[in-house]
Amino acid sequence: MQFQENISLKPYNTFGIDVIAQKFCAFKNTNELREAINSSTNNRLIIGGGSNILLTQNFNGAVLQNRITGIELVEQNDDTVTVRVGGGENWHQFVLHCITNNWGGVENLSLIPGCVGASPMQNIGAYGVEIKDVFHSLKAFHIQEQTNYTFNNHDCEFGYRESIFKRKYKDQFVITSVCFTLQKKHTLHTEYGAIKQQLDTMGITHPTIKNVSDAVIHIRQSKLPNPAEIGNAGSFFKNPSIPQAQYQQLLQQYPTIVGYGNADGTVKLAAGWLIEACGWKGYKRGDAGVHAKQALVLVNYGNANGLEIYRLSEEIITSVQQKFNVTLEREVNIL
Repeated sequence: MQFQENISLKPYNTFGIDVIAQKFCAFKNTNELREAINSSTNNRLIIGGGSNILLTQNFNGAVLQNRITGIELVEQNDDTVTVRVGGGENWHQFVLHCITNNWGGVENLSLIPGCVGASPMQNIGAYGVEIKDVFHSLKAFHIQEQTNYTFNNHDCEFGYRESIFKRKYKDQFVITSVCFTLQKKHTLHTEYGAIKQQLDTMGITHPTIKNVSDAVIHIRQSKLPNPAEIGNAGSFFKNPSIPQAQYQQLLQQYPTIVGYGNADGTVKLAAGWLIEACGWKGYKRGDAGVHAKQALVLVNYGNANGLEIYRLSEEIITSVQQKFNVTLEREVNIL
């Protein structure tokens, strides 16, 4: 394992932002991670696929990339399997591996960019499924103590695009592997409208997990830009939740507003609808913009820098606040 110096991070973040890291190295196991930590200053950044970060400046420190791979069957019974996956495994490739082995539970999460290690940190979710629904446990390396810890579902304190690793333990752990409990006897989640419609279009009446995955991939490809072609980090903002009374007021003013009831009685609004209603969909300033097919996605059309995209996000937040009295929160981490 060897550090490289003054390395461009453009290949290591899906926004394609060209900033310089003072030092860079990749680690393939816990021993290499320990060595990399001990060989670097306290100013360090741990990355996986770089799919949920916006880099706004050069990084005066060490960037360590998780490349711990491997998929291992831990245990199984007649109904389920538990698999352990390296934190550096590509998430979508892991989903495809599950489908090939007929393990159900993650097919709705197809084509989400990034690595497995980030999935519980963000509690990634799409089309009615979240990581917490299939999560068993994880192993994480404590940076200061240099010891391994195991976290179960309860320990992680999962919330909407949230976990304990984004709050109480932010920047304290590196997730080295994740265990998932998957189904041999499948319970499909096709209640999300777009999936039903796509399955109908495909002529599928009795879907399999592969059919659901194919439908999700088609939906995502039809409205979300491929990071390999247009720099982006997927959904830039979280869908905000507001009190029921406020939602009813907004519904009177804006009858087409999109909202979904939460278990706690609040209403989750579609951030993309709010942004589009403020006129941002398809907006472009230089190479920074809002995607033409999905207003929730901010994009780098070529040579935008992180500050340009960040400032655009600030303007969007301000306009939504002024028009709807709703505060948007970024899902992407700003660095």
